[in-house]
Amino acid sequence: MPKIGKLGKVLGPRNLMPNPKTGTVTNDVAAAVNEVKGGKIAFKVDKAGIIHASIGRVSFSPEKIAQNGQEFINAIIKAKPSTAKGTYLKGISMASSMSPGIALDTKGFVH
Repeated sequence: MPKIGKLGKVLGPRNLMPNPKTGTVTNDVAAAVNEVKGGKIAFKVDKAGIIHASIGRVSFSPEKIAQNGQEFINAIIKAKPSTAKGTYLKGISMASSMSPGIALDTKGFVH
């Protein structure tokens, strides 16, 4: 990390800075690569409880984006604590980085 710290001004604004909490700083590089290739999902939650995650790129086919979105929502539902009561998913919307969101029906996703 001390060697990478010098690159913080360049990597930080691009959201590429390695972080031990997310598993991007490790001594076992092979295991980290296998986790990512195996479908490890990383997402961020802000203070309001809104989850931010990327499920695809413009170059992906619509079927692949739909499949990634469904897997992401399934991972969120699986991560629901057993002590959480009430509606867990109150609303779902998808958006590209610089566009308005499209609201999705949450009833089709809740198990």
